[in-house]
Amino acid sequence: MTLPDPDVLIHQLADRIRPSLSAETVLVGMHTGGLWAAECMHPLLDAGMPHGSLDISFYRDDFEEKGLHDQIRPTHLPFEVEGRDILLVDDVLYTGRSVRAAMNALFDYGRPSRIRLAVLIDRLGDRQLPIAADYIGAGLRVPSGKHIHLVRAADGELQLKLVDVE
Repeated sequence: MTLPDPDVLIHQLADRIRPSLSAETVLVGMHTGGLWAAECMHPLLDAGMPHGSLDISFYRDDFEEKGLHDQIRPTHLPFEVEGRDILLVDDVLYTGRSVRAAMNALFDYGRPSRIRLAVLIDRLGDRQLPIAADYIGAGLRVPSGKHIHLVRAADGELQLKLVDVE
């Protein structure tokens, strides 16, 4: 299975999103892959647009089963969430549970006027919750027993990889 180039997907997403931006739009990347994608997308959308990062570790519904992830990072939202148009970015939309956790986390900071979701990859056919992305780079059917991961090289280059489920 050949995976698309994340840089191409990010440029395509930015082109689709740009016409819908307003003065109230803020960009929020979900740690870790969504943040990387959002960081690349930010200058393509509007370099002056407020942007931040969101760690959903404590909001996951499997937190009690899995415990703390070894790479918890702080949430950084240097703007008011209340009344804002949130453009939430994630790398892969799979079951929908991470996006649900992200929405719960955002509401702890205030009540946005709207949350829109942009993803590099929509993993088709495996949703567990009724969550859909507003902007999709590519929709892919992934073989069972496999996951798609966005990885970042030391030079900052992003690449999508198909890996076995651990």
